[in-house]
Amino acid sequence: NHTLVYTERGHVYAAGGNSEGQLGLGDTEERSTFHLISFFTNQYKIKQLAAGSYTSAALTEDGQLFMWGDNSEGQIGLAGEASVCVPCQVDVGKPVSWASCGYYHSALVTRDGELYTFGEPENGKLGLSPEQLKNNRVPQLVPGILERVNKVACGGGHTVALTETDVYTFGLGQYGQLGHGTFIFETSVPKAVEHLKRHKICNIACGENHTAVIADNGLMFTFGDGRHGKLGLGEENFTNQFVPTLCSNFLKFAVYLVACGGCHMLVFATPRPKGSEEIHEDLRENCLAATISKLGGDSLVTNTLQRTLSARMRRRERVNSEREMVASTFPICPPTSGLVGSYGHFVNNFVMKLSHHRRKQRRVHSPTTCGTMNARGGNLHGVGIKGRQGGNTSYKYFLLII
Repeated sequence: NHTLVYTERGHVYAAGGNSEGQLGLGDTEERSTFHLISFFTNQYKIKQLAAGSYTSAALTEDGQLFMWGDNSEGQIGLAGEASVCVPCQVDVGKPVSWASCGYYHSALVTRDGELYTFGEPENGKLGLSPEQLKNNRVPQLVPGILERVNKVACGGGHTVALTETDVYTFGLGQYGQLGHGTFIFETSVPKAVEHLKRHKICNIACGENHTAVIADNGLMFTFGDGRHGKLGLGEENFTNQFVPTLCSNFLKFAVYLVACGGCHMLVFATPRPKGSEEIHEDLRENCLAATISKLGGDSLVTNTLQRTLSARMRRRERVNSEREMVASTFPICPPTSGLVGSYGHFVNNFVMKLSHHRRKQRRVHSPTTCGTMNARGGNLHGVGIKGRQGGNTSYKYFLLII
């Protein structure tokens, strides 16, 4: 319920809820506008900011980590304090390179690749041994990852760690946020996500009960709680995902950054160069085919996925045949006044099938020209195949030439 901002001039500002001193302003008064955190003067060059439920963290370029706010579960790493309303340094004896705040736990990565966690000990989200959990209010080294850790992200009840070769998850996974399938709902031992091993992952993010990762080729995968559409899988897919699922809505974009909240997700991406769409459509089908081959003996699931793949291929063939039909029906005409391009160019790129009265069949009559229409100051030209429904003329197919 609060926000932290770092400006180009080197200042840190905070606004929002402040019941536990999470704004770092020296008191617990709520702020509806941004206020300067005077602790961070120009002598501190900030590398990263992080915010949890009622906690905040700031990491400097030289590896110093400062945290403040609620410490009821030890989530800011200050053993004896209940809460602090000014930034306090968290020292693990070596420079820190990355930090993350979850709901009631936190994690940091040192420059030499070690992962430390602290805070609420339940559900295995700290990745610590039972003996270590007795001292959960101070940062402790996670023993289950032998590789060098580069980044870490903390969710509501789970943690994700990124190494050079793998993505490790641990903690609570009842919604699929661990990415290990439907048989692991909780684990205190960091486990590599098998479905991501064939990808080079460069960024990770956690929401309350969902996870997002970005590959170095700009593809994004999400998994976990699908409510509210926060996995970015489309308006008709709000179901939980127990393994990393490719966000096909972003195939036309190269995703660089992602941030996850409790019930939403933000993505920073740039359009891909033209001509790459087919490559990623093939990638999507290859992923589906690979899933089918891995399932092996489960005939019911395999048959369902086979039908999905076949349906996708049939849909692509149908679209291509519709384009060929329209191209053969209408001659390639020179552009008219105010138009750019030609019918032939348009047919190859923009065939839109209208979906009015989907449940009733229409009789298709001879081709007709709809004439020129005006839309937002530009001339549009339409060619359609006319159908009749209930005494009213409508168009089953419509070509829009701009």
